[in-house]
This record gives sequence, C-alpha cells and structure tokens, in this order.
Amino acid sequence: MAHGKTSYVCLPCRASYKQPYPGSGYHDRDRVCPRCAEPLIHVGSAFAAPKRRDTAAWRTLSVLLHAGVRFHKSCCGGPGYRPRTLSEVRERMAYARTTGEPFAQALVRRDLP
Repeated sequence: MAHGKTSYVCLPCRASYKQPYPGSGYHDRDRVCPRCAEPLIHVGSAFAAPKRRDTAAWRTLSVLLHAGVRFHKSCCGGPGYRPRTLSEVRERMAYARTTGEPFAQALVRRDLP
C-alpha cells in the first residue's frame, strides 16, 4: 500500500506540491521548491491550491500561513473554516485587535460575534 501524501507550498512561485508526509525517514529533510529552490511550507493534506493567476487568493493564503494556520484534516473531515478573501481576513484582523484574541484563532473563526 502506498504511503499518504501531503501538500507543500512555495509562495513566491505560487505552486503547490504533493509529497510524502514528514517523519518517514528519508523524507525528513527540508523540502525545497524545484523552481526557485526556496523552502516549501507544509500546509497539510486537506489543502486545495488556488489557481496560479489568482493573486488575491495567494495573498490571502500567505497571510494564513504566516499566522500559523494550516490545512490538516480533523476528525470530522476537512480543516474547518478558512477565510477565502482579503476582506474576510481584514474583518478577522480587526476583531482580533479589538478583543485581544490571538490572530490565528480569529482567522479560523467561522462567524464573528
């Protein structure tokens, strides 16, 4: 049986790659982008990459990844809510600033009170 794979992303190239999970011996090394040789970011197995030309979606993804948000499967299926537009990200940033809630936690909140 083949081992499962997970997604890695190169933000400068706007590219996503499926590779074996880390922790399986040979694959413990740092992953680098085959295009630009920059380090790849492990985003999780429930990740669906936006189209390369969709710069707004990649900007939103960049904010999520730099905040520490990833796309790992949960016990009930997918990764849960993730904002898809920059306006949703801005709303959640404002909410986090006013309430003091950690930014990463506010980003994955489905509904704002």
